[in-house]
Amino acid sequence: MAKLPRIRGKELLSALKRAGFEVIRIKGSHHFVRHADGRSTVVPVHSGENIGPGLLLKILQDCDLTKDTLEELL
Repeated sequence: MAKLPRIRGKELLSALKRAGFEVIRIKGSHHFVRHADGRSTVVPVHSGENIGPGLLLKILQDCDLTKDTLEELL
């Protein structure tokens, strides 16, 4: 299995958009994304900050994606 990449919120959002997710609303710096099949999660977009490994794993679980799939989408 691939090691988790260090990515920022905007990079993760663009990868999720390639996977079929779309931003449904934004509240502050939190972008709520949803897939057509009902999967959804929240991605924090803070300038200059990477998403921590624990949060990234939780987002991937919510989106039903693997680390390898994320690497392909980036």
